[in-house]
Amino acid sequence: MNAPNIESVTPQSGGDVVAWLTNETRDERFIDNIFAELCIRLQGRGIPLKRATMNLLIQHPQWLGARIIWGDGKREAEITRVDYEVRERSEYIGSPVYEIHQGAGEVRERLERAPGRTHALFDEMRAQGLTDYVAWPLLHTLGKRHVVTFATDRSGGFDDADIAELRKVLPVLALVSEIRMKNRLARTLLETYVGTHAGEMILAGATRRGSGTTVRAAIMICDLRDFTRISDSWPRDDVIDLLNDYFDAMSEPIARHGGEILKFIGDGLLAIFPLSDPRACANLLHAVSEARQAMAALSEKNSMMGRAPMNYGIGVHVGDVMYGNIGSRSRLDFTVIGPAVNMASRLEALTKQLGRNVLLSRAFADLVSHDFALEHVGEHLVRGFSEPIELFAYRG
Repeated sequence: MNAPNIESVTPQSGGDVVAWLTNETRDERFIDNIFAELCIRLQGRGIPLKRATMNLLIQHPQWLGARIIWGDGKREAEITRVDYEVRERSEYIGSPVYEIHQGAGEVRERLERAPGRTHALFDEMRAQGLTDYVAWPLLHTLGKRHVVTFATDRSGGFDDADIAELRKVLPVLALVSEIRMKNRLARTLLETYVGTHAGEMILAGATRRGSGTTVRAAIMICDLRDFTRISDSWPRDDVIDLLNDYFDAMSEPIARHGGEILKFIGDGLLAIFPLSDPRACANLLHAVSEARQAMAALSEKNSMMGRAPMNYGIGVHVGDVMYGNIGSRSRLDFTVIGPAVNMASRLEALTKQLGRNVLLSRAFADLVSHDFALEHVGEHLVRGFSEPIELFAYRG
């Protein structure tokens, strides 16, 4: 993110902050940059800001929200992520943000006076020399409430004119922040559900059925063994926890090494490593090695709970795939199809029959054999293919 341009913003030339926020921020993508420059411009209007924050609730699989913090003299704001468990901690319970989320229209604390509200946040601000604090809701569409706060260290705190000037900014700041959050939300949801690269392509306009491209890639298909038995005999919540742990063990190494998971299919996953990266095939095997270690640790944890070890199979092939939109007129899937995908799927199915966790096609093995120790397991008939396929196992 680029730092805001503050060279022309001085206490003598603050300008009309609302007009700037309304008309001159459309080319700035990131709300933290807009917020930092807003605070600097408010100072230019003579408002004695020392500290300001935005507390935003976001729709993210890992994080409840984000906190944007600006301090006097800073060109950029700092962003911290807030986990879901914060709602159970004292830092949130009873805080001004909590009060706003519960429906308060304003929280004002004159920090120079005898304490009115009791919360650790107010003690911290007094220790920092702050004299006045105000928090307001930022109201987004359909009643969604976010929070903006301002604080000063001026003796006597904010005066009535300061508060009036800050209030004028709120409606436009709410609109500007909602637009940026919607854009970020769209990107986050696409990354969460279809993957980073596919999400970028969809946002760039690849939304027409049949649109796509041919990609040469290493294809990896993984499947959890005995899942039907597990799902029939385990409590539902335990089954969900098992799947989530298993997908974490497999997925995180794939993402770390440059692969992209295109879909989860029940207890299986499909991932590709595009060969546009010359290290793609090696990266895939490094990901498999790390996933194997993670699965071993997961099996050890399960055994301590009296559960059987977790078994899995991985099939790996390399070839050209069609990468794009497939589906009905109104419901599309961004995925890969082609004979190379079918081959990886068949190899995964063979892992149980051949007693190997990871099976590689000869086409893939030829690209990595000089760097990795592979076990030749002979030629085998593969369903859907007329000729036997030479296969290799990987135990790394």
